[in-house]
This record gives sequence, structure tokens and C-alpha cells, in this order.
Amino acid sequence: MVVVLADGPAEDLYGMFINKVRRERPPEMLEEVRGLTKWVPPPVKMTRSFVEENINRSRKRMDVAALDMLQFHWWDYANPGYLDALKHITDLKEEGKIKTVALTNFDTERLQIILENGIPIVSNQVQHSIVDMRPQKKMAELCELTGVKLITYGTVMGGLLSEKFLDTNINIPFAGPPLNTPSLQKYKRMIDAWGGWSLFQALLQTLKKVSLKHGVPISTVAVRYILNQTSVAGSMVGVRLGLSEHIRDTNAILSLLLDEEDMGSITEASQRGRNLMEVIGDCGDEYRA
Repeated sequence: MVVVLADGPAEDLYGMFINKVRRERPPEMLEEVRGLTKWVPPPVKMTRSFVEENINRSRKRMDVAALDMLQFHWWDYANPGYLDALKHITDLKEEGKIKTVALTNFDTERLQIILENGIPIVSNQVQHSIVDMRPQKKMAELCELTGVKLITYGTVMGGLLSEKFLDTNINIPFAGPPLNTPSLQKYKRMIDAWGGWSLFQALLQTLKKVSLKHGVPISTVAVRYILNQTSVAGSMVGVRLGLSEHIRDTNAILSLLLDEEDMGSITEASQRGRNLMEVIGDCGDEYRA
């Protein structure tokens, strides 16, 4: 199965892609392609007409009769309009314009409220890594009870969970790779909140031992560990076409089997750091502070 993530201008690219598949591939190939898009509405009144207008725009741009998955995000919990929006989205799902409804960066409290309102959520996309284990606190318990799955991002922390940053001291100028992207800087702040660079180096050493045992990179071990966690259904790994596509390493995730000793040593190294639920808050709170 080919899963394509799209939002904003990327919806137009998906529309071009799916039409190329229609023209050049056998009809059955269409059954193997899924397009996921995201909607982050402004804080206006969530009327049926406003919601439907935006959904129809995505359907037109992606050139599909029904969105395979709509991932919904809402910034301000003090504004309860997210429930109105999701109720309209559910109606549109029942009318055949959306196949599945999902969330991005919702916390446990709001996810429970949404589910209690009868909205059929299939997944919640959250930040989750060996450093950031917050989803395995309250969120995982609710997911187990309700069947909602977690889709994770930040699982290799923008590349920090890799050999590239092993045995480096970024506090010394030119002593290691520069943190020269917003992603690297963002996840470095998570490391600081968790326990700092020295403790992170100890974690990388643990991951390196496991990676050598299985003949795979640190990043592959890092993703497999999270995929082994309760309620995690999938993990997104970023790529830069032509620069760092990670195709071989990503394929290796599917066949990697971490044994009890591997899982235990990684868990122990992860738990040396602070509980980020206490430092930052629940899933998505880092965007709402």
C-alpha cells in the first residue's frame, strides 16, 4: 500500500499523482493508494457550510470523491468549536465525502470528550520518541479502551537519534554537526527538557549497542522501539528526496525484531530522563504553551 500525506499545496500534488496513477497504472493499483490530508481551521464559527466548503476544496484539489483520511487539528481548547467542526465532519463522513476521521496533536482529555460525543476517531498523530514517551502515559490507556491508534512523528527527532550525533559535544563550537534546521533545534529543546546532552549521549550509546547486535542503524532501532509500544499503529519518517531518503533503513524497520533484553535496556536508558508529562504536559501541549 502507498500512503501519501498531503495538506495545503501538497493536495494539488496528490491530485496530479493520483491522476498519473489512473492514466499509467492498472485500475487495481488505485486500491493500493491512500491519500491523507490535514485541516487546521481558523478560530471562526464552525458552521456546516464552512466545514463542507473546506472539505470540498480538499476533495477537488486531490481529485477524489472521498478523502481517505481527514486529520483535524485545533489550536485553542478554550474555544469549543472543535466539537462543532468534528460533528459536521462526521456528517460528511456519513454522506460519503470522507472515509475516516483522525486527529493531530490532541491531548487525552480532549480526545475523551470527542469520543464521548460519538465522533468516530481512528487515530491521533502525536510526537513520540524514546526521549518523548508522553503518549505512553494517559493517552495509551485511553487508546487501549477505545481502539484509537497513534500515528507518531518526531520518532528519530529530526535525525538526532542517529550515529551522526553519537559521541559529539554540541556545546563546543565545531565539535559536532550543526543544529541548522528548525527540526533539529526543536528536538534539541526536547532533549534539554528531558535531561540534557550528556544523558542523551548515554541513550545513544545504548541504542548503538542494540543496533550493532542487529546490524541496523540507530534510527531503525529508535523507530522499531516506538512501533512496539502500546497503541502505536505507524510512524512517519521524514525524507528529503535526493538527499536523505532512508529507503533501506526504513525497510529494515519492518523486519527488525527487538527481544526482551533490547527493549529492557532501551526502556531503562529512556527512564533515566525526566518525565516530560510533568515538564511539558500531555500530547500537543508543547504547541499550546
